[in-house]
Amino acid sequence: MSQRLLRPRRRARNCKSKSKYGNVKTKGYDSARESERARQLRQMERDGKISDLREQVRYELIPAQYEEYERIGKRGTPIKPGKRCIEKSVCYVADFVYVETVSGETVVEDAKGVRTDDYIIKRKLMLFMHGIRIREV
Repeated sequence: MSQRLLRPRRRARNCKSKSKYGNVKTKGYDSARESERARQLRQMERDGKISDLREQVRYELIPAQYEEYERIGKRGTPIKPGKRCIEKSVCYVADFVYVETVSGETVVEDAKGVRTDDYIIKRKLMLFMHGIRIREV
């Protein structure tokens, strides 16, 4: 057997890493499902069924936590206190946000394949913090 057959396959250079759940980026979207839904929503916007279509909208669920600390100058005198981040903020990024023309309701939508534990917690935090239910497609 030749050495060529025994070598493991390499990833394509333009591929950063393999997706945990096997989805493949399609037309700039994270999955084929999200790409297809974006196409459908753009068509609905052209037909006048929805308006104000936005993609990848960020909602802050828990703000960043900071602590102040005392800063001492070169001569030992206190100067303006410093501030450092001890916990980063927790955010949810919605796939699509739009307004239904008939009802005037703002819809936050997520194209879901697998409901991860992180997603379920963020969905509950969205309802608790912002009063927004996420529509899963």
